[in-house]
Amino acid sequence: MATTSSMFMYSLTVQPPTAITQAILGQFAGTKEQQIVTASGSRLTLHRPDPSQGKIITALSHDVFGIIRAIAAFRLAGSNKDYIIITSDSGRITIVEFVPAQNKFNRLHLETFGKSGVRRVIPGQYLAVDPKGRACLTASVEKNKLVYVLNRNSQAELTISSPLEAHKAQTLVFALVALDVGYANPVFAALEVDYGESDQDPTGQAYEEIEKTLVYYELTLEAFRVAIPRRRGATEDPQRKRSIIAGVMHKLKGAAGAFFFLLQTEDGDLFKTTIEMVEDDNGQPTGEVKRLKIKYFDTVPVSSSLCILKSGFLFVASEFGNHQFYQFEKLGDDDEEIEFISDNFPTDPAEPYTPVYFHPRSAENLSLVESIDSMNPLMDCKVANLTEEDAPQIYSICGTGARSTFRTLRHGLEVSEIVESELPGVPSAVWTTKLTRNDTFDAYIILSFSNGTLVLSIGETVEEVTDTGFLSSASTLAVQQLGEDGLIQVHPKGIRHIRADRRVNEWAAPQHRSIVAATTNERQVAVALSSGEIVYFEMDSDGSLAEYDEKKEMSGTVTCLSLGEVPEGRVRSQFLAVGCDDSTVRILSLDPDSTLENKSVQALTSAPSALSIMAMADSSSGGSTLYLHIGLYSGVYLRTVLDEVTGELSDTRTRFLGPKPAKLFRVSVQGQTAVLALSSRPWLGYSDPVTKGFMLTPLNYPGLEWGWNFSSEQCTEGMVGIQGQNLRIFSIEKLTDNLLQESISLTYTPRRFVRHPEHPYFYTIESDNNVLSPATKTKLLEDPSVVNGDATVLPPEEFGYPRGKGHWASCISIIDPITEKSVLQKVDLEDNEAAVSIATVSFASQEDEVFLVVGTGKDMVVSPRSSTAGFLHVYRFHEDGKEIEFIHKTKVEEPPMALLGFQGRLLAGVGKDLRIYDLGMRQLLRKSQAEVVPNLIVGLQTQGSRIVVSDVQESVVMVVYKFQENKLIPFVDDTIARWTSCTTMVDYETVAGGDKFGNLWLLRCPAKASEEADEEGSGAHLVHERQYLQGAPHRLALMAHFYPQDIPMSIQKTNLVVGGRDCLLWAGLQGTLGILIPFVGREDVDFFQTLEQHMRSEDAPLAGRDHLIYRSYYVPVKGVIDGDLCERYTLLPTDKKQMIAGELDRSVREIERKISDIRTRSAY
Repeated sequence: MATTSSMFMYSLTVQPPTAITQAILGQFAGTKEQQIVTASGSRLTLHRPDPSQGKIITALSHDVFGIIRAIAAFRLAGSNKDYIIITSDSGRITIVEFVPAQNKFNRLHLETFGKSGVRRVIPGQYLAVDPKGRACLTASVEKNKLVYVLNRNSQAELTISSPLEAHKAQTLVFALVALDVGYANPVFAALEVDYGESDQDPTGQAYEEIEKTLVYYELTLEAFRVAIPRRRGATEDPQRKRSIIAGVMHKLKGAAGAFFFLLQTEDGDLFKTTIEMVEDDNGQPTGEVKRLKIKYFDTVPVSSSLCILKSGFLFVASEFGNHQFYQFEKLGDDDEEIEFISDNFPTDPAEPYTPVYFHPRSAENLSLVESIDSMNPLMDCKVANLTEEDAPQIYSICGTGARSTFRTLRHGLEVSEIVESELPGVPSAVWTTKLTRNDTFDAYIILSFSNGTLVLSIGETVEEVTDTGFLSSASTLAVQQLGEDGLIQVHPKGIRHIRADRRVNEWAAPQHRSIVAATTNERQVAVALSSGEIVYFEMDSDGSLAEYDEKKEMSGTVTCLSLGEVPEGRVRSQFLAVGCDDSTVRILSLDPDSTLENKSVQALTSAPSALSIMAMADSSSGGSTLYLHIGLYSGVYLRTVLDEVTGELSDTRTRFLGPKPAKLFRVSVQGQTAVLALSSRPWLGYSDPVTKGFMLTPLNYPGLEWGWNFSSEQCTEGMVGIQGQNLRIFSIEKLTDNLLQESISLTYTPRRFVRHPEHPYFYTIESDNNVLSPATKTKLLEDPSVVNGDATVLPPEEFGYPRGKGHWASCISIIDPITEKSVLQKVDLEDNEAAVSIATVSFASQEDEVFLVVGTGKDMVVSPRSSTAGFLHVYRFHEDGKEIEFIHKTKVEEPPMALLGFQGRLLAGVGKDLRIYDLGMRQLLRKSQAEVVPNLIVGLQTQGSRIVVSDVQESVVMVVYKFQENKLIPFVDDTIARWTSCTTMVDYETVAGGDKFGNLWLLRCPAKASEEADEEGSGAHLVHERQYLQGAPHRLALMAHFYPQDIPMSIQKTNLVVGGRDCLLWAGLQGTLGILIPFVGREDVDFFQTLEQHMRSEDAPLAGRDHLIYRSYYVPVKGVIDGDLCERYTLLPTDKKQMIAGELDRSVREIERKISDIRTRSAY
């Protein structure tokens, strides 16, 4: 079925999910350093905390193509390396080790124990490991538990036993933990509920009396209780109980048996909990517990995992929003906080107790060192080009409560600027140079102007120097440190060779000719004359420059030259690349036997403006390869492989940089050689630190005219560039993130947002349930009975908003992401109303003036869904959309979940009804109405008079509006009940969408049905057409289906790169950004389909899930090729690569080029 699909898409992840479901600590590299391993969706990521910089660096991210349910670290006794145990939806337990030398995860064991999928009775939901690494226990939510014994064999390899069963019917497990019992038999403890009695009891009495029990698989103990402190404050509900949602235990160094817990409540408050032991006669603690103590520590964001590092840091994997990395300032032992002890509370859980309270305060024990960007939960996303750049930006709303943000994403690398200074004139070029070969840092910055040259010395300050031997009266073409201690300056009339003792040798250009292009390295110089001749020099044994006796005539004017660096252990670079204005590049040999002989030639689409030969890391060969980088006058960049023996050029990859001619410079970034390419904006070509693949990414920086490497004591790896009349020195810190984020804080959880049709402003609707609205909050604080200490208002972004059951807090914000980069105006909603939908509508009756319409619900209950009323608020724009003014509101039966402008009127989905409204003086006037879906309208799209209506659980329906009859007629619907979360129209007949189970799909309306719907006339033929199975007369056909494993929240047709093809960009709830690229030709489809099949068998998913079944979770995958799997080809070992290449009848380089091309042509 799938192979005959007439439509094929290529699915790629642009940004992997950022929501962390679990984080674990361990020494996975086998060194003293601790690393953090996180699971997000189907990705396993290894982070390396750098305590000296207070940063977290991502070392490796691996897609396991399966849902990771739980991860745990364990170490065999006597070993110094931690292994990772993964339980996933594959029904198998996987043991993985991290191999630092190859920077990859290696699978050691894969044991099948149950069915695949995330099921109630299949173990894998909970995972606990004995602290001495002897056994692990995995449990399902209900009934089943399995114990695996871990050991090593005579070859010191890790072994795993058959599972031991510890099943217990009619039992629900809530949590599982392993106890530290030294070398006694391993003990595990679980929190369980036995529902056997309540299952049999029809009265419900047994259910009321149910108790959670702590079950030790071996032991019994007496219990101690201490109440969880509640927040004190005027806006707090004193009756609200707190529960513990996360925690971590840490053993202290030195003191025997000293340890503490940090426990977190749902407000984010951390409590330090310690256990006091009974002491023996010598004052040493015994194992017997005397009392529990708890006290307030600090408040951090609500987390899914907490990790305490030995280096004194706390990693908080936030449930929502950015993850935080804190440093411990102190352990909270000597502060004023009240400590509550278990002596004051009854041990019987049924007995009542007096609640205890504390005052939250700003952090004292922890200080934030780094906040790691996370877009989870991502609620909505739009692509627009508001800054008039060559590529559009992605705008999104994400986060919850007061930590929610509006984010602008653009493709680029973060640049940190070090110096910007204005120059006396406009320079044309800049160089830096060392004085001798063994210097570590540069000594001079040389600037070339149209009529002269300026030399600056680099020291504590940068100042002009005049006695350097450089010719200052002419402009400069090249500067080079030559040999041991010489300097070279090439100017239009000749070459100056400056010796260490300031003697100057001058080579003058022949009469009536000048030098138009030059290239140098530490032993060779080549220059091109205006007559089209090339003169070549090499350094003699005495350090002087010797001219090669013949000049080489070229067919056209030479535009650029390049000599590579001299390879290690050689005396010269083998090749000279020459670019001519007849749109060719020639490679000339510099071998003494065949000097300046033609080796190869390559034709180009336009004249070359820059050349650069350099060696870079190469993923296909695994080593380093010599490349020729070419920049053209048309703004195109090419990278081609230069054969080190024959000088042949092969495997050319191209990329359009911008409309200006491209210039290329060799720079060094993070210890690797990179190429700086300048067109209308600066780009950097480098090897990706994780995959080693070649990346070309724009820099988030103004356009530069010239650039060069820069190295000084203050900035060892930097670059110097010219922008207009300014000299800028900057460096690039991070090569791992190529999507830059700018955040603007919002007030409550954002739900939807729209853009102003003409101006660069966005309007968000935000609402939070069970949160007090500002009016209620003010009323409580102004209450005269409030004690002074309770009236302090804490910043909500750290402490959250005061809670109140049944209350809604909601507002509309106007955001300017371009100039102000802030919220311009905030309109709060009154009377417990919460905004649910928003649209900008131009009303034809008001001379096409654009209004903002917001749909709200009053006293909404989320589940089961109910509300007392719905409203449609209308706002008028002022000052080009910077302000909005309320006009009127119209009451409707229930909250309108979807709004859209349609033919100069408003289209609203109210419950099951689709309505058309027009704008009246006092309220909106209903013009037309039809019941088109079975449950609830949640989304609307339109083209022409066709409307695509999404139902909450019954997929999409296409409706046609007949203007003469004023009728809305549904004419085609779907065969499958899809829980629609987002849709977009790809063309007039095709809809792409996503659903709540994490699927993406494309549906197409049959051509006949589409034509019938648009026929002229009354639409009577549609109304009277026979219904098919209680639905519309026709059905939509499924074109493509794919399971990306994140819930799509928004999808749209757009292009992301300059000159790129249209693709579908979707955004997932956990912060994923992905694209679907349509294939144009059948040939590419066959190639990638075959590659995908080979990858499935050669690179089977790490956690043991079958890739095809994983991508077909709910519906068999159709018409979509998994690009993330194809891209893993570059990471395979060389022998496997060559085997697959042989099967495909292509070269390894060709396959890698195709894989990288399909990404760079449409995305990042």
